[in-house]
Amino acid sequence: MKRSDSFEWSRSRPPRGLRARQLLGDKYRVERRIDRGGFADVYRARDIVEGIPVALKVPHAHLVDRETLETFRKEARLVARLDHPGVLPLKTANFIDGHFVIVYPLGDCNLATRMTKRLATRTALDYCEQLLEALAYAHEQRIVHCDVKPENILLFPDNRLRLTDFGIAKIAFRTLRAAGTGTVGYVAPEQAMGRPSFRSDVFSAGLVMYRLHAGQLPEWPFEWPFAGHERLKRRLHPDAIAMLRRSLALDPRDRYRDAGHFLKAFRRLRQRGRLLAAPATPVKRVAADPAADWKQVRVRQFRSQFGAKLEARHQCIACKGPVAESMAYCPWCRAERRTHPEGTRFPAACGRCKRGVKLDWRFCPWCYGAGIGPLSDRSFTDKRYTATCSRGECGRDLMPWMRYCPWCRTKVSRKWRIEGTTQRCTRCQWGTLHDFWNGCPWCGHKQPAHSDKH
Repeated sequence: MKRSDSFEWSRSRPPRGLRARQLLGDKYRVERRIDRGGFADVYRARDIVEGIPVALKVPHAHLVDRETLETFRKEARLVARLDHPGVLPLKTANFIDGHFVIVYPLGDCNLATRMTKRLATRTALDYCEQLLEALAYAHEQRIVHCDVKPENILLFPDNRLRLTDFGIAKIAFRTLRAAGTGTVGYVAPEQAMGRPSFRSDVFSAGLVMYRLHAGQLPEWPFEWPFAGHERLKRRLHPDAIAMLRRSLALDPRDRYRDAGHFLKAFRRLRQRGRLLAAPATPVKRVAADPAADWKQVRVRQFRSQFGAKLEARHQCIACKGPVAESMAYCPWCRAERRTHPEGTRFPAACGRCKRGVKLDWRFCPWCYGAGIGPLSDRSFTDKRYTATCSRGECGRDLMPWMRYCPWCRTKVSRKWRIEGTTQRCTRCQWGTLHDFWNGCPWCGHKQPAHSDKH
């Protein structure tokens, strides 16, 4: 069946919604509907060819006309250029068995659902940064999203966020307005009047971030202070609130020019420690604890002997103990460090784990994320290279504590050790310090309370 014939058939006899267990084409087995919107229904399905779960977005037949389809195809080609860990890729968009179907990878839930449960402030700030990173990338590609809202932000394992509906959002918004339906919830005032821009996306992102921290969505006429302002003051630093207020200015000229400038302002405050509000009450002074004093002595001894060797220049968010960027767990309190938000001395950072990467690497050596580059055509030397990849056809340089080769993504088989000691973790066999640490910083395994020094 030709595409035009498929279109005419779908308009003359609109098919009913999809059913559970229905086989769509020869590839997708429908499981259940997971969302219903003004523009489309979303179904959970299984790709029986690749053996993975997917999401199927099926626009309502009465909203899909020839002009909309042609516009969407142009938008789909545009969106295909987007290659960023914070942007949800579009797998395919075509007619299948009379239905126009848009196929995406399936996330755990969307941000709107996640906000119905308790959300830690640091986690919310991490979501904000990931959202701005994805939006800034789109703006660099000269793409305006036009519908930034929690329902279009999907969450994946490890608290990874991905922005979806690029291109589709613009068509859906125009189609729903023409049909006289839909809400303006996260839409900037000038966009509601038909004049969207990068600054409109900034306004929408600001509303999402405000609701994440204040617990309420501001409404027209957007007079400051908005609803939920008292809660916002308890969670965020005044400078962070001022940043949000600028993003939500009614006059577009008073906002950040695009998401890239918004992201720079966010990171500048994070580096200065001005995102989180100060504690509401002062910490009470308590009598000196001999055990606590001993812990401080132990930390000082560690810094003196091994701090520089391990580049342990950062602090654990949970216990404030010294940690290195490469550590997957805090060796003092055993808290997992899936991400490293404290900054890096590398020229770039992995979009997934936030750890540093060099511009000529193809993959992040610290986490098993998607490809990151190379970000430059040049090759760079580094005095930190001390080993080589065990894969014969690769043989490229490795730095200590890498888990994966940054060139070929092969898992590193080398058992890294700490210079100056022969102590090793009993589980992963990587170097550890039983005399200082409570856990292995590489696999999180609990260390013996005491150990004979070697």
